[in-house]
Order: sequence, then C-alpha cells, then structure tokens
Amino acid sequence: MRRNNMEKTNQSELTTNMMKILKGSMCAFIISIIGFIIFASILTCTNVKENIIPSVVIIISLISLLIGSYISARKIKKRGIINGAIVGIIYIISIYILSSISLVGFSLNVYSIIMIIGAVIAGMIGGVAGVNLS
Repeated sequence: MRRNNMEKTNQSELTTNMMKILKGSMCAFIISIIGFIIFASILTCTNVKENIIPSVVIIISLISLLIGSYISARKIKKRGIINGAIVGIIYIISIYILSSISLVGFSLNVYSIIMIIGAVIAGMIGGVAGVNLS
C-alpha cells in the first residue's frame, strides 16, 4: 500500500513538473515572438543590413530560452540542467516542426545545428541558474 502511494506521488510530481516545463517553453516562445517583432521593426525602419538576421535570430532565441528555462527550473527547484535541457529541446523541436510545415525546401544545415546545440545549452544554463538563484 505504501509503495502504491509513493507511485501516485511520483506520478503527480512528474505531471506537475511537465506542466512547469511546458510553461517555461511557452514563456520562451512568447519572449521570442516579442523579440522578433522588435527586430522586424528595426529592420523595417532603419538601414540595418539583412545579413545579420541569422545571428540576431540565434541571439533572440537563446536569450528567450535562458529566461524560459530559468522560470521553469525556478518553479521545479531541482534537476535544473535536465529540466532546462528539456525546455530547450521542446522549444527547438517545435520551431523546426513549424519551419518544416511552413517553408518549402526546409533542410538542416550548419545554422540549424548551431541552433539545436545552442538551444539545449541555453536551456541547461537557464535551468541551473533557476535552481541555484531561487
């Protein structure tokens, strides 16, 4: 009977933690959208060269992931590196699914590999910070 209660507690904790991870991922998406809108406005209203777009997209995404994984790990209060990495993985998989649906000829390239690795690392760093700074 005691083991059954412990399994229910673990299942409940896992469900709660997954919800917190999804909330962190959603925060990262919202922050990214806001950053992209601001950057698009800057591109439209100024003479900024368009060749900086890939770099700015990476920077905005990584900052968003740092914040999203920080928020998620701060609420969970343990295993920040793992939970932050999960936030990064959810974010980047979602971005690539949306990109493959909306873009004809979508493929993985060096830029994509940098984004994937950067997303996981940014998630880990934000997760560690969220656990240790809360």
